[in-house]
Amino acid sequence: MKKTLNLVVLALLASLAATTPSLAQVAGQTTSIGVLVTETTQVATGWSVKKTLLGKTVYNESGQKVGKVEDLIVAPGNSVSLVIVGAGGFVGIGRHDVAIPVAQIENRAGKLVMAGATKDSIKAMSSFNYADKSAGREQFMAKAQDDIAKGKAQVAELEKRAATAAAETRVQIGSKVTELQADLKNAEAKLAELKDASANRWHEFEASVNAATARVRKSIERAVG
Repeated sequence: MKKTLNLVVLALLASLAATTPSLAQVAGQTTSIGVLVTETTQVATGWSVKKTLLGKTVYNESGQKVGKVEDLIVAPGNSVSLVIVGAGGFVGIGRHDVAIPVAQIENRAGKLVMAGATKDSIKAMSSFNYADKSAGREQFMAKAQDDIAKGKAQVAELEKRAATAAAETRVQIGSKVTELQADLKNAEAKLAELKDASANRWHEFEASVNAATARVRKSIERAVG
């Protein structure tokens, strides 16, 4: 009897495990990971970007072609909020891209349908343009160069002080100069990488330059102190 009861309990636990998300324990808290069976079903029946959206033709309810899906815009909240539809043009030349809310496009039996749309109505909409990724690049580089210039000025000041300082003090100043020069060399190298990057890729190097110039500022503070 006891053995049978144990088997029943094990079977119950197994069934619960099959329908409950796994748990990850991190420093005193328990976080759910994975998805439930119902969530998995919803994901499986959703739209695949690669298979059913990108490059696909958009029709109106009468079966007329009104454009083609060129891109998706993901909102900051990690939800796809806009479909970029291109109308007219040939191989991208003369194409008019517009942003359409996802809710306005339906998947009807594998066909993307935007009710009430026509090529002319798409072309009449305001054109969609991507944000300029190069914006702020010059200002950012100028700020980094300013930090580097201040670091070099501090090195010159330290070397000037070392020239008239006592031997013991000169050693201490020399240590600060060496540290600051190393940080300056690193910052200049990181900034050079950013300068060599294309205008659209400079943000990829922004974090490393920020970290390098922050070290320069810290070294200046320690040198002054």
